[in-house]
Amino acid sequence: MSVAQLAQREVILFDLDGTLVDSASDLYRAMNMSLNVLQLPLVTEAQVRTWVGKGTSLFCESVLTHLTGGVDQSQHRQLLSTFLDIYNAEPCVDTQPFDGIIEFLEWGKAHNKILVCVTNKPEAPARGILETLKLSHYFADIIGGDRFSERKPHPRQLLHCVEHYQVTKEQVLMIGDSSNDVEAARRAGIDCIVVSYGYNHGENIADCQPQQIVDDLRELLA
Repeated sequence: MSVAQLAQREVILFDLDGTLVDSASDLYRAMNMSLNVLQLPLVTEAQVRTWVGKGTSLFCESVLTHLTGGVDQSQHRQLLSTFLDIYNAEPCVDTQPFDGIIEFLEWGKAHNKILVCVTNKPEAPARGILETLKLSHYFADIIGGDRFSERKPHPRQLLHCVEHYQVTKEQVLMIGDSSNDVEAARRAGIDCIVVSYGYNHGENIADCQPQQIVDDLRELLA
């Protein structure tokens, strides 16, 4: 039986990168521009796709480990701040929604579901991406990683939604693509479905034993 049980859900939470949108090409572009500034060698888009999914700090760590064999803290701080400046200025050049996303959001809107984007990406670029792609009107809120002091895999953002919308945990569903999403939902006591096509830091998403994996969100509407 599908974990979705959409009829009973009032609130559906979505991760952003790797779940709603394919943003790897813009992350790749901004990373290489940042590496240029720091006079470091460049990386490939294929590498970037295996390094994203667990937040910007770890992404920068993975890049530095690959390029220099380790992580120098001052270099890490420099790369992180350079990357965020460059990426946040233009977060949506080549980023596109994944197949099936718009249809699923349309379904949610038509069935009066409260849709919330819950991402570890800072709120400003997250909103910028959804506005540029004309998706922001689907969402009751866009909760970035900088709204609270804790971020996924901490359950804070998810529990905030339960309280704010005054629903039970059984009325909430999380949809994500990484172990961060699975862990946050587990700790919050909320059902979670993951997509197979996202970013999970190069690890197989099945390894964290999610409740259900789908290839396309339209499968949940069938």
